[in-house]
Amino acid sequence: MVGEMTNNGRIRPSFPVKDLTSNEGSEYGGPVEFTREDVETLLHERIKYKSKYNYKERCENTMDYVKRLRLCIRWFQELELDYAFEQEKLKNAMEMNEKHCADLEVNLKVKEEELNMVIDELRKNFASVQVQLAKEQTEKLAANESLGKEREARLAVESLQAALTEELAKTQGELQIANQRIQAVNDMYKLLQEYNSSLQLYNSKLQGDLDEAHESIKRGEKERTGIVESIGNLKGQFKALQDQLAASKVSQDDVMKQKDELVNEIVSLKVEIQQVKDDRDRHITEIETLQAEATKQNDFKDTINELESKCSVQNKEIQELQDQLVASERKLQVADLSTFEKMNEFEEQKESIMELKGRLEEAELKLIEGEKLRKKLHNTIQELKGNIRVFCRVRPLLSGENSSEEAKTISYPTSLEALGRGIDLMQNGQSHCFTFDKVFVPSASQEDVFVEISQLVQSALDGYKVCIFAYGQTGSGKTYTMMGRPGNPDEKGLIPRCLEQIFQTRQSLRSQGWKYELQVSMLEIYNETIRDLLSTNKETVRADNGVSPQKYAIKHDASGNTHVVELTVVDVRSSKQVSFLLDHAARNRSVGKTAMNEQSSRSHFVFTLKISGFNESTEQQVQGVLNLIDLAGSERLSKSGSTGDRLKETQAINKSLSSLGDVIFALAKKEDHVPFRNSKLTYLLQPCLGGDSKTLMFVNITPEPSSTGESLCSLRFAARVNACEIGTAHRHVNARPLDYRLSLG
Repeated sequence: MVGEMTNNGRIRPSFPVKDLTSNEGSEYGGPVEFTREDVETLLHERIKYKSKYNYKERCENTMDYVKRLRLCIRWFQELELDYAFEQEKLKNAMEMNEKHCADLEVNLKVKEEELNMVIDELRKNFASVQVQLAKEQTEKLAANESLGKEREARLAVESLQAALTEELAKTQGELQIANQRIQAVNDMYKLLQEYNSSLQLYNSKLQGDLDEAHESIKRGEKERTGIVESIGNLKGQFKALQDQLAASKVSQDDVMKQKDELVNEIVSLKVEIQQVKDDRDRHITEIETLQAEATKQNDFKDTINELESKCSVQNKEIQELQDQLVASERKLQVADLSTFEKMNEFEEQKESIMELKGRLEEAELKLIEGEKLRKKLHNTIQELKGNIRVFCRVRPLLSGENSSEEAKTISYPTSLEALGRGIDLMQNGQSHCFTFDKVFVPSASQEDVFVEISQLVQSALDGYKVCIFAYGQTGSGKTYTMMGRPGNPDEKGLIPRCLEQIFQTRQSLRSQGWKYELQVSMLEIYNETIRDLLSTNKETVRADNGVSPQKYAIKHDASGNTHVVELTVVDVRSSKQVSFLLDHAARNRSVGKTAMNEQSSRSHFVFTLKISGFNESTEQQVQGVLNLIDLAGSERLSKSGSTGDRLKETQAINKSLSSLGDVIFALAKKEDHVPFRNSKLTYLLQPCLGGDSKTLMFVNITPEPSSTGESLCSLRFAARVNACEIGTAHRHVNARPLDYRLSLG
């Protein structure tokens, strides 16, 4: 479907309505035009009826309204399909352009290497010629001196000079040839510069396409805003209908109460009538008895008259009670009729509420799908850029901390562009604004955090290298984010949740022919020394200087894989086994008391999970790595109050984190030399920061006002990390050797 923009701002799809709603009547044929006002009018339209009891008219109006709603919904669906098609087209074009650009870069590198080889060869020839020329000049001077001293050898000297002249001419010829080669190299260099300029033009064109993709995303977000507003209106209508329903229920309850009262009154009246009838029958019997006796005894005439008067009075009372009974029965009929009408209205309102609920659920589903699409597009753009993604998490205030000034210290913008991604920090009356890929407020749960990184965990199973590390000052919640709170399943950290997802996915992929082998290693970097946290030798784990630094040397192979020599690697088969290993590593990890935290982590903790997958049906093998890193606290010495051993630890921590900042700064400036070897931490993270890994950093901050300075430093460092372009990660897929496949069987 290709849309057309009209002069009044409406979008006109090119499909005919009669093709979409063939069974809805021919009155909607022709092209469709909808604007935001049309959609809002349709959503807020109230169906009017000429007669309340003309159900045929009501059904026809309702069917017409439903047809128009279906037409609008199908129009929206076609628009969404068009947007999806355009986005897929742009994505394919971008992939083709990137592939072409990569091929051009490879060819350029090959050409540069060839030219470098030619230049090196020419430089060697030129150096040899210069050496030879210097040697010949030395010989010429010696010959001139010998000519002055030895006159008798003049003929020999002249012949020698002639030979030298010939060699000099030969040397000059070689120099001219070398100059010609250098000129050719310069010409080729100019061609390469022109080629490079064409590549830059091509990259600018790609950037334009990317900007167009951004514009389409913004349009999608604006449409999402419209849908959100429609959902709000629907919720208002739903609330009003609920109020009407509650009122109807109340009135129905009142009618039912009146009905029950009338029924009780009728029953009591019937009982009274029955009693009066019994009294009348008894009196009649007495009258008959008295009349029979009156024939015999005339003395009882007064009594008979009195009884007759009583009987007439009772007859009148019976008549009045019968009239009341008839009136009550009429009231009961009216109440039944009113109840029937109320029930009909209640059913109609119930159907309307169900319809609104369906529309509300559909709109919310579209909103959720739109949000998923936005996240997917954002992640795709970030991967194409090759940036390090950064998430910010603000921990809640703890008991005893000052909560009165929290709102003045940290705030979260509510604009559409910065919603869920922005954070503002107030220091000394000045506001500092930051924007990251995601910002988690203090009320965010561990599950909310894990949902955002679950796709990265899946990437590790798909054969990518993934690195997630937590950065921030001591007490800001880094270890809680990575490990969670032991013994509380709802507060499990990222590491246990990642392992649960990996084992669950591993089990579900068995039906597709996939088999995975998982290997775990854990280490800490303490005072620039690597410690094996899974080692069973406690002396080796605890000793500061008892182990040679060469024992746990860091090695990087040609494939970009990192190996730590003689580090303990354990094959794991269940999440419970990994939990046991995590507890063992936590007991071995170095902790200490500082002014910031009673149990402060005094080292960098690195959890590595190597994933080897093999598909028996497709003969495909994947190699993925998941690195989860809990860095030590980044606070300054004046803040931590460390002394003695704690002081040495803090100095080592700050040195390694400073080296990490130098690496990030060099990557951001795209310098030729990046100082990865300045610390064990940066050298270990070199593959993650060097471009062949999907990398995510959590910056953890505390809302406590006294920590504003440290929080600002952490946010500035995170902003610098987020601006780094490290390149696009590659999936590691290859063919597995036969003997390795047999070992799995």
